[in-house]
Amino acid sequence: MIILFLKTYNKSMKKNIAILKGDGIGPEVINEAIKVLNAISKKHNHEFVYTEALIGAAAIDAVGKPYPLETHNICLNSDAILFGAIGDPKYDNDPNAKIRPEQGLLEMRSKLGLYANIRPVKSYEALWESSPLKTHIIKDVDFVVVRELIGGIYFGSPRGRSEDGKIAFDNCSYSEEEILRITKRAFDFARNRKKKVTLLDKANVLATSRLWREVVAKYATTQPDIEIEYSFIDSAAMHIIQKPRAFDVILTENMFGDIISDEASVIGGSLGILPSASFGDKVALYEPIHGSYPQAAGKNIANPLAAILSAAMMLEYSFLMLDEAKAINDAVEKTLNNGFVTEDINNGKYSTNQVGDKVVEFLEED
Repeated sequence: MIILFLKTYNKSMKKNIAILKGDGIGPEVINEAIKVLNAISKKHNHEFVYTEALIGAAAIDAVGKPYPLETHNICLNSDAILFGAIGDPKYDNDPNAKIRPEQGLLEMRSKLGLYANIRPVKSYEALWESSPLKTHIIKDVDFVVVRELIGGIYFGSPRGRSEDGKIAFDNCSYSEEEILRITKRAFDFARNRKKKVTLLDKANVLATSRLWREVVAKYATTQPDIEIEYSFIDSAAMHIIQKPRAFDVILTENMFGDIISDEASVIGGSLGILPSASFGDKVALYEPIHGSYPQAAGKNIANPLAAILSAAMMLEYSFLMLDEAKAINDAVEKTLNNGFVTEDINNGKYSTNQVGDKVVEFLEED
């Protein structure tokens, strides 16, 4: 009912969007997302105010920090964040680098409290032949990975190496509070879908996974309308490839979610079409799941559709612009169905700019 109320009375909106283009192909794909947002704002009489900020290697090169305070403040004062990609080979290839672009991403997630990462996995009919999986397996696949984003082994302490450097260690820990808040998010998503949550863990080996099961099982008893099932992560990794339609909402911890969502990306036929959202209590961030792909940077060949679909998620979840989000999703599907794709899909012949232009064309037709 709240959504209906907002749709009825907020025909014209003004929203402040923090733009973090980042590294590699990030600037190119985000430019296309902005192009699509501008088409939406013109058609629906909205005003989107964009404020750019540095992150990653671009920020290190400019100010010596991967996530500057100025960037943080811009993010905090925005209605949502649209982010491109992070990473640069000159840091990847230097094992002695004390500051790395990826540290900026982790710092941003932590400081903004972005604890819930949402990755939709959908198979588009136009790309069924592009997937390495058989069509009868991936047909009509539509599930969501809900990943805890600021806990677990990626943020654990202590971490490091012994004095002689021959032993390395990382700590993985979770609290009941951290698990419960992401669990509530997953159940909320399931309630608006097929009402099924699958927890992925390694409870037969890991103490943290056993705590996850305890917390999730207890919460599930208060949500009788949602079906809950449990699966070990190694078994689920196999089932996602063999029978992906069996999943609706996948709930899991940070590292498992990182791995399983990348594995699931093969279902769609290209990393270049998968968007994501990260939620906290202050602001939400939207980004394509592909990396910075530095080999393609500046060549106008990167697939912008994941960035464009991330912008659609922003309109839907942060701004409650449901019709506008659907219009973008429909335009992207028409773009795919008509073969206007970059080289990562069926050896497409269209450039980054051309694909963005086609999405805008289909938007303007409706």
